[in-house]
Amino acid sequence: MHTPVQTLMLGIVGFLATATLVGRLIRWRVGADSAVVNNLVQRIDAWWAMVAVAVPCVLLGPHATTILYAALSALALREFLAQAALHPADRPAVAAAFAIGLPLQYALVWVGWYGLFAIFLPVYGCFVLAAVTTVGQDCDRFLERVARLQFGVMTCVYGLSHAAALAMLEIPGSRPGNAALLVWFLLVAQLSDVLQYICGKLFGRRAVAPVLSPNKTWEGLVGGGALACAVGMALHGCTPFAAWQAGAFALLLVVAGFFGGLVLSAIKRSVGVKDWGSSIPGHGGVLDRLDSIAFSAPIFFHLVRFWFAN
Repeated sequence: MHTPVQTLMLGIVGFLATATLVGRLIRWRVGADSAVVNNLVQRIDAWWAMVAVAVPCVLLGPHATTILYAALSALALREFLAQAALHPADRPAVAAAFAIGLPLQYALVWVGWYGLFAIFLPVYGCFVLAAVTTVGQDCDRFLERVARLQFGVMTCVYGLSHAAALAMLEIPGSRPGNAALLVWFLLVAQLSDVLQYICGKLFGRRAVAPVLSPNKTWEGLVGGGALACAVGMALHGCTPFAAWQAGAFALLLVVAGFFGGLVLSAIKRSVGVKDWGSSIPGHGGVLDRLDSIAFSAPIFFHLVRFWFAN
């Protein structure tokens, strides 16, 4: 008898194995010169590597997951700030974000201190970062510089930390650590991105936001989002949700994740870059892969806590 986590893990491996086979067959039929097909195969291969890192951390428990997300937040924030054209006077504030803000946020996740975890960065962190930025005594674009750093910290650290923080929720009937809930959340959120990409490539005709993200189409959004919701509902038995509740949460993740990608795409275009980095072949940087998680995790966490947790 498989546990919910094992069921979800087997489903992920099965999906990736199928996608790998289909990708290879398409490349064999179309030829190795197709940039789109090669990118698809490259993305699938990268997913194997990402799953190989994430699965052991989830299985090892909440503390390992917290360490993983702290590392991902650090990488994502580094990518964000590397493209943000930081002013030399911002160095003390950047150092404070990495050396104090990030580790303290995840320390609060580690000990399960919800009250301070929820307000530490939005309240204290934002004010302290602004205060530290004054150390350089440089007024040039001061508001813009502070806002840029604050947004980076809120997205890359505060937003992502809510995925790891799912472990602190005490949900009746769920196992301590809520590993199955975390895997369900990540599966639906990431599958939504993948399926929107595939549906967009196959059927996409009308761009949702041609200026901000020309590759995002209505066909991809509706088709991929509907399929992700269907998967979320089918796997509701691995969660504390009824089928309709799982579908509603999945729809929420699709919408929040879509706008997360759109907002980060707008920022990339404003600074003149295509991707946040190149660390994940076929995907770009860490932040390119986690933009939807950063936006959807806080909403999902607080709604689950309000409606389902003790």
